Amino acid sequence: MTRVGSFEAKTHLPQLLERVSRGEKILITRHGKPAAMLVPPPEGETKDVKQIIEEFKAYSKRQGRTLGGLSIRDLIEEGRR
Repeated sequence: MTRVGSFEAKTHLPQLLERVSRGEKILITRHGKPAAMLVPPPEGETKDVKQIIEEFKAYSKRQGRTLGGLSIRDLIEEGRR
């Protein structure tokens, strides 16, 4: 695993991200102590956003959650006041 100082990481972030995208793990240090780690994203299937929204709606419906007769537009307008 490669260790990189925070200043160097900031300066060379695009190159570090390229290395991480190829599977390398990079430890970012601050004053010699571990501060963060750049790692590739987990392998796996990403869900479609529309599918996630539908699952959320179904979950909310099962839980009996409602907006109390309000619409999303009503909530948006209320937040602007």
